[in-house]
Amino acid sequence: MNVVVFAGYSGAGKTTLLEQLIALLKARGQRVSVLKHAHHRFDIDQPGKDSWRHRQAGAEEVLIASDQRLALMREYPAIHEPDVHALLAELNPVDWVLVEGFKMAALPKLEVWREPEPGRGDRPVRYLADPQVLAVITDDPARLPAPARQPVLDINAPAQVADWLQAHAARFAYRPPSATPALEETVS
Repeated sequence: MNVVVFAGYSGAGKTTLLEQLIALLKARGQRVSVLKHAHHRFDIDQPGKDSWRHRQAGAEEVLIASDQRLALMREYPAIHEPDVHALLAELNPVDWVLVEGFKMAALPKLEVWREPEPGRGDRPVRYLADPQVLAVITDDPARLPAPARQPVLDINAPAQVADWLQAHAARFAYRPPSATPALEETVS
């Protein structure tokens, strides 16, 4: 399984690019999943539906399944930042997992960057300091805050991005972090 994080600020075009990449990779016979980081509370369930009512009643997990799809809603007992590796372990094996968000994860990344709209403030780049950023995707390389040492790909050419990903697939091969070995007790 290959895993790549698409990091960038809101409005940079990550979601649109991922939609295009999913379709392109799928057309090339690749199986693709997406892992999306959401900020704050979000809900995919609809008030009044049985699954929503079960969650509201206090169920820790609600698994909804049909002959076409499955959805699992899990309530955390305390607010915590989800672990990207634990979430990846929940997915079935596929050729590619495209991760939107999780920019701090120790995973290979492609940074999606566009110049901010007036009044939106600075958007610092990651590619200058994060060795996990393997390429920069932008609509105008001349507008990047600093020259990139990584390859620069065109956000308006998703087939170019898909080609680059497939050509460099070995760099995205997922290796889960190894578990910390248990301390062995010694008998004297």
